[in-house]
Amino acid sequence: MGPTERVARARTAVAALALPPGSRALVACSGGPDSLALAATLAHVAPRQGWVAGAVVVDHGLLPTSAADAARAAATCERLGLPTEVRRAQVAGRGGPEGAARDARYAALTEAAGAEGIVLLGHTLDDQAETVLLGLARGSGARSLAGMAPATGRYRRPFLSLTRADTTGICTDLGLTPLQDPSNALDGPWRRADGGPLLRSALRHTVIPALEEALGPGVVPALARTADLLRADADHLDALADEALARARVDDDATHAPSSSMTLEVAGLERLPDAVRTRVVHRAIMGVAPPGARGAVGSRHVEAVDRLLVEYRGQGIAHLPGFVRARREGGRLVIEDQGETRGREGR
Repeated sequence: MGPTERVARARTAVAALALPPGSRALVACSGGPDSLALAATLAHVAPRQGWVAGAVVVDHGLLPTSAADAARAAATCERLGLPTEVRRAQVAGRGGPEGAARDARYAALTEAAGAEGIVLLGHTLDDQAETVLLGLARGSGARSLAGMAPATGRYRRPFLSLTRADTTGICTDLGLTPLQDPSNALDGPWRRADGGPLLRSALRHTVIPALEEALGPGVVPALARTADLLRADADHLDALADEALARARVDDDATHAPSSSMTLEVAGLERLPDAVRTRVVHRAIMGVAPPGARGAVGSRHVEAVDRLLVEYRGQGIAHLPGFVRARREGGRLVIEDQGETRGREGR
């Protein structure tokens, strides 16, 4: 008897990654339905494609059961035929429990993958819809509304065309018992600062069901389709912005790597369409801002620096997150990390 329809679709989606034979492919497995279904799928597809497959389980250490849950997920992956590594993440930093855990998880996965490894993530169509709604709620631009890309650097998301119901069903079809993450529940152990449920939990259990009741059952695929359409637009505008930034830079760093300062020629930038010019400004800020300050860069900061380009009337410095400052010097825009500058001067 052959695979069920949803198991077959999952296997087709993973095989469509078309990695070269010999590629090292690791699945990030929490033991939940999405990642467990992906682990089982990779275990089936990898030997047929000539890939070297494995699994990484990240123990965030946030619950009393975290270590036992990680060990159980790892044991299941091993039974599927995937050599598995458990990594303990250090969860700390900005962004609340969701953001801090995500940053720690990606750091652990990147380290586990090494220089050549590809990491498969179990994000589904439902996750994509939630990402779009989060972007809308935050008043984000096209890049955020474009959601998660199927491929980002070393990461691949082959299940973006499958639903959460599909992955749960795949586990049932294959006789797998997934773990249930309590943080996904509406009354989970972590809360927002205002006492409410975590944003994704609220979307999953309250907002999307309400939208489906009001608008019909096609809300989730429609939101995901919106992300796909916006991603194509955002990719094109980002490419134009990259070219414009490269032309405008007058510093001596030929590699254009992140540095403590950046100088841009205003001529040419001020005539660009808003959608391209503001992307140039954002890239310039992010190229100078220290890593800890980049998450705080928002639209008001981009607008303040953009006014130095197109509405310059002799105004002073634009203050940006961290110790980053932007100022106009004649026909040039200078963005500088004053904290880094003072550190060099004090040495």
